[in-house]
Amino acid sequence: MSRATEETNRRMLRARDAMDRDYAQPMDVPALARIAHVSSAHFTRTFRTTFGETPHRYLQRRRVERAMFLLRDTDHSVTSIGFEVGFGSPGTFSRTFRDIVGRSPRTYRKETTAVSVPTCFTMAWTRPST
Repeated sequence: MSRATEETNRRMLRARDAMDRDYAQPMDVPALARIAHVSSAHFTRTFRTTFGETPHRYLQRRRVERAMFLLRDTDHSVTSIGFEVGFGSPGTFSRTFRDIVGRSPRTYRKETTAVSVPTCFTMAWTRPST
């Protein structure tokens, strides 16, 4: 790997680290490009080449990952979680969540917070006694 490639990767990692750290804050490509010390157009192209997705999609996915945790482990409302992770409206949060996860935030919460009993326990409990 050439020194130029290493430097480019380091700059992209710096911007991605900023997205990971400040995912709930408003971010735009020009601000991220400044962190990476490149132009906006170059940043978008290089980020996609380096990480396999656009900066916008990466940030959306990062926000949804955090929302998934909050939906599982807190009792905050779906709307407040959407705002907490950086989405500007409940509709955008719900639509983006569904696009990435495959189901709505409410459905995800219901499915992941339901008490599940291990199959081995269920089988032992329902086994006929002799």
